[in-house]
Amino acid sequence: MPKSPRKKTRTGRVLSSRVVYQGPAFRVTADEVLEPSGVRTRRDIVHHSGSVVILAIEEGKSEPRVLLERQYRHAARQMLWELPAGRIDEGENDLHAAKRELLEETGYTATRWRRILQFYASPGFLAEAMNLYFARGLRAGPAQPEADEVIHIRMVPLSAAVRMVMRRTIKDGKTIAGVLWLSQSRRGSKPRK
Repeated sequence: MPKSPRKKTRTGRVLSSRVVYQGPAFRVTADEVLEPSGVRTRRDIVHHSGSVVILAIEEGKSEPRVLLERQYRHAARQMLWELPAGRIDEGENDLHAAKRELLEETGYTATRWRRILQFYASPGFLAEAMNLYFARGLRAGPAQPEADEVIHIRMVPLSAAVRMVMRRTIKDGKTIAGVLWLSQSRRGSKPRK
């Protein structure tokens, strides 16, 4: 229950924290926080090691093709189109995780990598930083999915991927961010008339 405001600060201060759930992929804490506004409140936070997202493209003559996956996501209760992505393992850096996830989920490797975005998917309760990498110079190979992963991959022309976003066929936030980033960056690189 919020209490009356006090002195404002630039960052919040955790007054107390207790783990209320510990699982293999994340943990949840109940934090008593003094927010920058001076409000004292409880915040339940999902802590995650962070993840990587891979915007892998094949460069074509007219437009690039984006590597998309389609898989069942139980939380959404449906099949979703997504960019390849996954968790950063303990002790692993984000670029290594991106290369590993691309290979495991799709069988592709890439020769050129660049981190293009870092964002929080839902910062109101989820402390998971997502690192979006741009991968080019693709080479196909056999996928190495985990036992519970059933993933179908497809190369989609960028213009078709943008239409999938605008028509709400792509509903995954990290994929929307990657596809629109690529579309906008290509638009910005064209000469202006």
